[in-house]
Amino acid sequence: MRVLFLFGPSLGALGTREPERYGTQTLQEIMHEVTKRADALGHETEWRQSDHEGELVGWLLGARGDGFDVVVVNPGALTHYSYAIRDAIEASGVPAIEVHMTNIYAREEFRRESVISPVCRATITGAGAGGYHLALEALPWITR
Repeated sequence: MRVLFLFGPSLGALGTREPERYGTQTLQEIMHEVTKRADALGHETEWRQSDHEGELVGWLLGARGDGFDVVVVNPGALTHYSYAIRDAIEASGVPAIEVHMTNIYAREEFRRESVISPVCRATITGAGAGGYHLALEALPWITR
């Protein structure tokens, strides 16, 4: 299965951004580990990060044409207000799994709503970088 991992604003700063909340691993380090696990499970992965909403929308809309079977997405703060991301997930025709490293439902009031959850097959929240590994493990059930 080809899996596209998409990361939104500020996730490129993992490792230095609020390490007490997000840990000290960089996004590259996290994805190196995730890619190793995906390889062991027989999946092919690609990952992309952008601080720009339009770029994320373009990648989502192009996911099917680029041959991806599923998208694992952490849109960062865009989770809470980006109807453009929501619509692109829905329009992509590719199943999506929403992942958040922190438990968004235990954080500030404005972070407790996800406008993308209704168009995702599953949401994994609060498992740290392990959430991306859990998404890989869930693929057989998510893509049925």
